[in-house]
Amino acid sequence: MDFSFTEEQNLLRDSVKKFVEKSYTWDRRKALLESEAGFSRENWASFAELGWTALPFSEADGGIGGKAVDTMIVLEELGKGLVLEPFIATVIFAGGILRRADEKSRGRHLPKLIGGESVFAVAFAEAGSRFDLFHVETTAKPKDKGYVLQGRKLAVIAGNTADTLIVSARTSGNTRDRDGITLFAIDGKQTGVQRVNYRTVDGLHAANITLEGVVVGPENVIGTVGQGLALLEGASDETIVALGAEAVGIMQVMFEQTVAFCKDRKQFGVPIGSFQVLQHRMVDMYMEYEQAKSMLYMATMAQDSGQNLAKAAAALKVQLGRSGRQIGQAAIQNHGGMGMTEELAISHYFKRITMIDMFLGNADYHLDRYRLLPG
Repeated sequence: MDFSFTEEQNLLRDSVKKFVEKSYTWDRRKALLESEAGFSRENWASFAELGWTALPFSEADGGIGGKAVDTMIVLEELGKGLVLEPFIATVIFAGGILRRADEKSRGRHLPKLIGGESVFAVAFAEAGSRFDLFHVETTAKPKDKGYVLQGRKLAVIAGNTADTLIVSARTSGNTRDRDGITLFAIDGKQTGVQRVNYRTVDGLHAANITLEGVVVGPENVIGTVGQGLALLEGASDETIVALGAEAVGIMQVMFEQTVAFCKDRKQFGVPIGSFQVLQHRMVDMYMEYEQAKSMLYMATMAQDSGQNLAKAAAALKVQLGRSGRQIGQAAIQNHGGMGMTEELAISHYFKRITMIDMFLGNADYHLDRYRLLPG
């Protein structure tokens, strides 16, 4: 099978690589980490100008009509630079929901997303839900012609500054019913929306969001009332593939930085890379990286072909968890105690790869899910 990229895809990779090299020096990234928003709105506008925010959307919706492999290329390079802008949260996750929604919802929200005018975040996780997207206690009760939302969402990535929140709420049924879940798009500054902002382990910004009597109209409904879970699950699987691309980029950097460090670092008058036990460890790192990359390619092709994406995404998440843990731990061990210091880049890559394993279900969760999925 041919895994080579087209000339246009290689040009896309080069453009992202140049952006990261120019705009994401380590000092610049550190300053963004410590900023209130946790990313640069200027960079976000550049993403839109370069066409990256339009990549996965159809031309009819104002996008470019790119394929999953195109998104994979972008995210692999962004992962290498540990880019902080909420590309996955907004373009992939929220955008994936909107792409599957009705024409009215797409027309209402996609122009702002594609144009880089707004940041979107998906609020789905709740206390007790673990990784189950269908566990929803937040309620949306009918009032007049609209709804009143009441509930609490946890760990909303980019929720601290999101202009628009896509919230899952229950319009009917019990807490763990698959039916009766409706998605709503609400203004992040709307009356009744309370946000508690914080930084996650990997430095990203997130928020716990409380909804206290938030009144929305029928125009805020995304898709069909009571059938929001299908939109959420489909977008979640696409997000897992995107996370896989970011993770593979991170794994490559961790491997390369570890090899370079072992060539330079000396003990007993010789580079530590000459020690056989460390050579074996680096070979294992490379094998894990290649396995993760192969699984990423498989999942990306499944997404582009539309064939059993759910099972491919579950398999990818399992491999990402295993490979990320082994590569990360080996990189830290080879760097010694200094590998965990904030001053060394490898520690930041390690934290990010660890958080990727936890987002949208860890390896153990998706191994169980894989067994239960048909196909």
